[in-house]
Amino acid sequence: MARKLIVGITQGDGNGISYEVIIKALADERILDMCTPVIYGSSKIFGFYKKHIHNIEQINTNVITSAKDVHQKRVNIVNCLPENVFVEPGQATPESAKSAMTALERAVADIKEGHIDVLVTAPINKRAMNAEGFGYTGHTEYLEKQFGVEEVAMIMVSEQLKVGVVTGHISLKDVPAKLTTEKILAKLRLMNKSLKRDFGVVAPKIAVLGLNPHCGDGGLLGDEEQQIILPAVKAANEEDIMAFGPYSPDGFFGLGNYQKFDAVLAMYHDQGLTPFKALAFEEGVNYTAGLPVVRTSPDHGTAYEMAGRDLADPRSMKSAIYAAIDIFNKREAYDELIANRMTIKAPDTEIRPKGGRVIE
Repeated sequence: MARKLIVGITQGDGNGISYEVIIKALADERILDMCTPVIYGSSKIFGFYKKHIHNIEQINTNVITSAKDVHQKRVNIVNCLPENVFVEPGQATPESAKSAMTALERAVADIKEGHIDVLVTAPINKRAMNAEGFGYTGHTEYLEKQFGVEEVAMIMVSEQLKVGVVTGHISLKDVPAKLTTEKILAKLRLMNKSLKRDFGVVAPKIAVLGLNPHCGDGGLLGDEEQQIILPAVKAANEEDIMAFGPYSPDGFFGLGNYQKFDAVLAMYHDQGLTPFKALAFEEGVNYTAGLPVVRTSPDHGTAYEMAGRDLADPRSMKSAIYAAIDIFNKREAYDELIANRMTIKAPDTEIRPKGGRVIE
C-alpha cells in the first residue's frame, strides 16, 4: 500500500471561494483516509467560512506553525498570516492578494524542504497579486521560476480528456509570434514524458490542434499550420513521439475525436481550456507538468460572486487533491521501474503516425 502523503493546500485568495471548496472537500472522510492535509493560510479565516457552510460535520483541525508538526488524522492549518487578518468576501483587496502570496511562498518553501509531498493551489486573483508585486501571470510561471526548470506545461486533466497548451497566460494578439516549431516540439516532448511518468500511459497518442480556422484552409486563412505546426509534428514522429495533426479544433471536439487520443495539445489558452471546461468543468484539474514536484489546482477561479454564500462546488478541489496523490504514486512507480532497468513494452495500436498531415 502506498504511504499516506502530506498534501499542502494553499488558501489562494481568502475573499473568494477557496476556503469554502477546501472545507467542503476535506469534510469528505475519504480524503483524510488517503492523505494528511496541510492548509497554508489562517485558522481564523477557516473558522469564518466554516460557520457559513451548512451540513458540515465536525472537522478536527490542528493549528500549527510548521508542517513538521502535522497531525496525521486531522486537518492541519499552518498559520502563516497575521493574527489581525480579516476577510471581505467577494472583494479583491490588497490584503487578500498579499495573503495569497504569503501562503504560496510558505508552501513552496516547505515542499522544497520535503515537509509536504505534493502541492495543491487554490485560486488566486492574478491582477490583484501583480498590483502587490507578485510579478508572474499565474501559478505556473511562478513555480517554473521557483524550481528553475526550462520548460513546463499546463495540462488540464479529467477522466475523459487531457489538454495541454503551447502558450499560456499571454494576450491572444501575441500568440502567433510566440509559436515556433521548436516550442511546439518541446511541449510535445514534455507531454509525452508526463503521460508516461505521471499518468501511466505506455504509448501516448497526442493530437495537435491548428491555430487558424479550418487549419488555415490551405493557406487562405494563415500558414502557421504548414510552416510551423506540421514540421513540429513530423519532428516529434522522428523522435518516436506519436503526435498527429494538426486538427481543426471545432470539428475535432464537435465530433468527439478527442476520445481517440490520450491528450490534446492546443496552441493557446482558450483554444484548449474552453472545450475542456465545457466537457469537464466540475471535476477538471490544472496540472503543471515538468516540475520536480507535483502541483495541481482546481480548474476554476476565485468566483467572488459566490464567496461566503455556500454555493461553491468542491468537486474540482477534491479532484485536484486526488490527482496530486495519484500522480505522485505513479511517478514513484515509474521511477522505480526505470531505476531497475525494466522494459515497458508498448501494446499494438491501430493508429500509427505517418509523418503528420493537416486535417480539416
